Amino acid sequence: MCFVCKQMIPLKEIQAPIEEHIAIFEKKFKGDLKSPVPLLDKITQYIIRRKGKQMRPMFVFLSANVCGEVNERTYRAASLIELLHTATLIHDDVVDDSNMRRGFFSLNAIWKNKIAVLVGDYLLSRGLLLSLNNDDYDLLKIVSTAVKEMSEGELLQIEKARRLDIREEFYFEIIKKKTASLIASCCACGAASIGADISIIDKMKIFGEFTGIAFQIKDDLFDYEPGNATGKPNALDIRDRKMTLPLIYVLNNSGLQEKRRLINIVKNHSNDPDSVADLIRQVNEKGGISYAKVKMKEYRDKALSILEDFPDNKYRESLRQLVIFTTERNK
Repeated sequence: MCFVCKQMIPLKEIQAPIEEHIAIFEKKFKGDLKSPVPLLDKITQYIIRRKGKQMRPMFVFLSANVCGEVNERTYRAASLIELLHTATLIHDDVVDDSNMRRGFFSLNAIWKNKIAVLVGDYLLSRGLLLSLNNDDYDLLKIVSTAVKEMSEGELLQIEKARRLDIREEFYFEIIKKKTASLIASCCACGAASIGADISIIDKMKIFGEFTGIAFQIKDDLFDYEPGNATGKPNALDIRDRKMTLPLIYVLNNSGLQEKRRLINIVKNHSNDPDSVADLIRQVNEKGGISYAKVKMKEYRDKALSILEDFPDNKYRESLRQLVIFTTERNK
C-alpha cells in the first residue's frame, strides 16, 4: 500500500501542532545546559545557536501527542535525547577529525580535542542527572540502550569498512543500530513519557526504527546526487570507504572481475575523481539507486502503516508528514 498521496509539506507546517511545545522545550534545554564555568557556558551557547531542524524533539512530542498528552516528563525526554545525542556528535567529530558540523565549525575545530571531549562528557552527565534526579529511569533506559546500539553500529561499520566485506543484512544491522535506534528511542520515549502501555511503547519504537532505516537510506542516496555547488555527486561515503546500499546491491549483482574492480576503486582510488565517477555511473546503470529507493519506500510505508493503528488527528497527520519528509527531503 502506498501512503504518499500528497506533495511533501514544509517542516515548519509539520511542526505547527507542537510549535508551542518546541518553544518551551528550547527554553528548558537552554537551562539544562547552564553551567557556572564561563568557558563551558560559552561553548554550550554556541551549541544552542547551531541547532538543526529539531527533528528529534519533533518525534518525541508528536509521538507523545499521538498516544496521550504532553507533560513535564515529555520535555525531559526530549532534553535527555538531545543531551546524549549532542554528546555523541561532539565525540564523533573528534574521532573523525571533522572541522565542520551542519555548516558550522565543530567544537574540536575551535576549542581543540581535549575541550571537545570534556564538553561531550559534560553533556552525557547532564543527561544522566536529568533523568536520575526526576526518577525517569524508564526514559534513561530507552535512551541509554540507543546510545549503546549507536556505538555498536559505528564500530561494526568501521570493521566492515576495513575489510570492504559487507552483505546487505550487515548493512541493515549497521543502520538499525547507528541511525534507526535514535529515532526509535525518540518515539518510544514520547510514548513512555505519557504513561503509555508497554505494547504501545514497543509499537512506537518499531515505528521509529522503520522511519530511521528509511531516513538513513535517503542519506545514502545523497552520495550519488549532485552537490549544491559543484553539480557533481558528493561521494563522501565512497571517500570514507563506507559501503552503502546502492553500492552493496551492485557488488552483489556483479561478476567476480567487475566486483573486484569496483572494490579496488573504493579501497585504493576513492580520492580520484575519474575513478569515483566511473563507480557512480556503474551504480546508476546497474540499478543500485533504483533498488535503494524501493527499499527506502518499503520501510517508509511500514512505518506509516503502524500509524494507522492510532486515532486520526492532527498529531498523527503531522507524524505521517514527518516520515514522508525524511524520505523526500533535499538534505
